[in-house]
Amino acid sequence: MTVFSATSPRPSRTRPRAHVVPIVLGGAAAACAIALVAYLLWPTWGAGGANAPNKLPVSVGGTLFNVPTTAIRMKIQRHSGPQERIDLDFLYPSLEPPGAPKHVTADTVEEAMQPIDRIFLSISAHHDALAPEQRVSTIYPRYLDQAATNPVDGLTMRMFRSDTPYGSEDLYSAASPALTARCTRDAATPGMCLSERRIGGADLTFRFPRSWLSQWRDAADAMDRLTAQLRGPRG
Repeated sequence: MTVFSATSPRPSRTRPRAHVVPIVLGGAAAACAIALVAYLLWPTWGAGGANAPNKLPVSVGGTLFNVPTTAIRMKIQRHSGPQERIDLDFLYPSLEPPGAPKHVTADTVEEAMQPIDRIFLSISAHHDALAPEQRVSTIYPRYLDQAATNPVDGLTMRMFRSDTPYGSEDLYSAASPALTARCTRDAATPGMCLSERRIGGADLTFRFPRSWLSQWRDAADAMDRLTAQLRGPRG
């Protein structure tokens, strides 16, 4: 007769489960794939971003200008392509674009109030408005005092009548080099001059201190050089 033991067999020692190995291998592969994708997509520029170009091609009134980026006064205008108007300034007499503006505090405000050392320039589309030279020849004479001063070093000054829209201004003109400037008179603030010229579909308006007219040929030459630099080579 066969006798069966009532004692249950002792369980064998626990072995690693076969399904754990594929999971571990799959997780390692996924981690490697994520690391590879992150490496390929990680930005290659520095924390400060890419450097802005030194010059921007800007079209105003259909006329192309090559504009130094740091000369643009308004951040919203610092982009290439068509624009209705762009405002610039340049150090004088070097005509280099200015650097970053210095932060002015209460302790340095007196130091910051220095004489103007730059020439300001606005370029705007004229939309077939009256040209600057036509304004000088047809509009201004209606408001000028009939008396004109004798030329000083080749520069003639005529006063606007006090009962006109230009009553606090004078008109300066010279033939060689050519210069026409409408200037406010010195008062609580130093007088400023405005000189305009038309290039293609754009009007260029230069502004500079009236005191520069003591060396007016240098000021006229600076405006000519800036105009040539901004236009660049043309075919």
